Amino acid sequence: MFNQIALETELLKWNEFLRINPNNAKAYVQRGMTHFKLANIEESIQDFDRAEQLNPNLTPYLWQRGLSYYYAKRFEEGAKQFEIDLTVNGHDAEETVWRYLCIASYKGIQEAKDSLVVVKNDPRMVMRSVYELYAGNCSIDDVLKTGQKEGQKGNFYSHLYLGLYYEVTENEPQAKEYITKAVSQYPLQDYMWNLASVHQQLRGWN
Repeated sequence: MFNQIALETELLKWNEFLRINPNNAKAYVQRGMTHFKLANIEESIQDFDRAEQLNPNLTPYLWQRGLSYYYAKRFEEGAKQFEIDLTVNGHDAEETVWRYLCIASYKGIQEAKDSLVVVKNDPRMVMRSVYELYAGNCSIDDVLKTGQKEGQKGNFYSHLYLGLYYEVTENEPQAKEYITKAVSQYPLQDYMWNLASVHQQLRGWN
């Protein structure tokens, strides 16, 4: 409940800031992120779109919009956003995995796997392991063991991406188990923890 109140207070702050500064693109990104944390998915997309209108140079950095597209079931647009993002951040396994999730959701897992963008040198061991799982090159246990080596954050990311992996393979019980654990057992001050919490809320898994 406290987190909800804090987020609503944050939203009021950005509403007031944008009332005074209606052409501040970065503020729209921040408010869009706050909307997303509150599970206001459509409102978040509207803010990210407004930020892009004000500053088109932001387009390849709007990874947050790609995430919102996923939860709005606008999977083709989500995949396109992550493709654009990878032109400026080609070592990010996370954005590649989200592109995979979007493609798997509207074209199927085999198409997603066949079109998986090659990514090397992501500094996070857990994300490298997640990438290899999605590519079909390692096991669930490998991802969990790698996550354990990186402590709380590694455990969170391993559980989140295993939950998402199971969701696109239509194994809801396992998806629910892993994402619920990510939220409850490995809390972080991190946008992706908020995403896991929103995922849980939208699926009715609270």
